[in-house]
Parts: sequence; structure tokens; C-alpha cells
Amino acid sequence: MRFDSLTQFLGRRFNIVIDRPIGSRHPDFDLVYELNYGYVEGMVAADGEEQDVYVIGVTEPIERFEGRCIAVIIREDDVESKLVLAPDGTTFSAEEIVKSVRFQERFFDSHIVMAT
Repeated sequence: MRFDSLTQFLGRRFNIVIDRPIGSRHPDFDLVYELNYGYVEGMVAADGEEQDVYVIGVTEPIERFEGRCIAVIIREDDVESKLVLAPDGTTFSAEEIVKSVRFQERFFDSHIVMAT
């Protein structure tokens, strides 16, 4: 298991842009987003693009989101890991997060690091 520097962001708040709302299709693959998915403006990830984020606990398509980082999904077979944000006052288990992001993470060897 590799350590990922993104774990330093566990528990922190972020304001993100949603570029792939729930129900939208991936631009290159046959994949429908089951969660709102976006990025942290100005935060460059290991792939040279802005840092990607899953939003859990919001069930309608949105354009922006502010919440706290409850987990990091570390991909062992990819250069980039993902942040997981949730609304204030909500909690999710690792199992709930795994189930929620499976639509995309099933293609990667990944594991979750949770905020304590």
C-alpha cells in the first residue's frame, strides 16, 4: 500500500467545481456518473490536471459544492488519487464510499484512506 500526500487534506473544507454532474456521461468512455464529480480549482494533481473530487451525499446534479474531505481514494495503478467530499454533518463508512464510487473505481486497483 502506498502513502499518498493527499491524505494531508483529510478533514479540510474545499469549494469545488462540478464538471460531471450525476447522470452525465464520461467524455471518452461508456460510463455514467453516479455521483457529482468535479475538481478543486487551482490544485494541480499528479496527472497535471486539477485535482479530481467525488461528492458523496448529494443526490441531485449540482454545479458547485463546498464540503469537507472525508476520504482519499488512492489508486495503486494510476498516477492520480481522488478526494471524497461530503456535506457537513454527514458520515459515511468506507463500505458506503466503495459502493458509491464503484461505477468508476472498479477499473482501478484502489483503496480508501478515511478521516479519523
